[in-house]
Amino acid sequence: MRATPPKLPLPDASPRPAALANATDDLKLSNQLCFATYAAAHAFTRVYKPLLDPLGLTYPQYLVLLVLWEQENVTVREIGERLYLDSATLSPLLKRLETAGLVRRTRDARDERQVRITLTEAGRGLKGPVRQAWDRVVCAVGLPEAEFESLKRQLYQLRETLEASVTGADGAAPDRGREAG
Repeated sequence: MRATPPKLPLPDASPRPAALANATDDLKLSNQLCFATYAAAHAFTRVYKPLLDPLGLTYPQYLVLLVLWEQENVTVREIGERLYLDSATLSPLLKRLETAGLVRRTRDARDERQVRITLTEAGRGLKGPVRQAWDRVVCAVGLPEAEFESLKRQLYQLRETLEASVTGADGAAPDRGREAG
C-alpha cells in the first residue's frame, strides 16, 4: 500500500511562467533551476580553489575579506548579514583568519557583546593577489561584460524573490495556512 504524501503548506506564489506551464518532466534534474545554480556555485568554488590555495585562503575566507576590503571595523553580525551566514558559521572562520594573521577580532568598547573585525596589514596586502585570482575567474566565466552584469543582477533578484517568498515582504514568515491541493 502506498502512503499518501502529506499536504505541504505553500508560500503564496505567482502562476507558473508560460514556458513551464506545459512541462511534462518537471522533476527531471536538468529542469531544476535550483540545481543549475547549485552546480554553478560548485563550479565557481572549484575554479577558485587552485587560485586561493597558494594564498592560504578558502572560498568563504575570500568572501569575508571582500566584505572587509569594502568596510573595515565591522561586527561579526554585519559580516554575517552581508554573506547570509550565521555567527556559528562565521566564528570559526574568523578565528582561522585571525590565526593566519589576516584579521584582528576585538570586543566593541561600547557593547562588549559585539566583536569587531578589522584587517591587519597582511590582510590588506592580499588584495592585489586576490584581485589577480578574481580576474582569472572572470575570464573563466567567458561572458561579455554586459552579460556578466545582467546575469549578476538576475541572480541577486532571484535571491531577493526567493527570500521574500520565505520571509514575506515585511520580513515576517508568510502565512502558511494555505494547503496544497
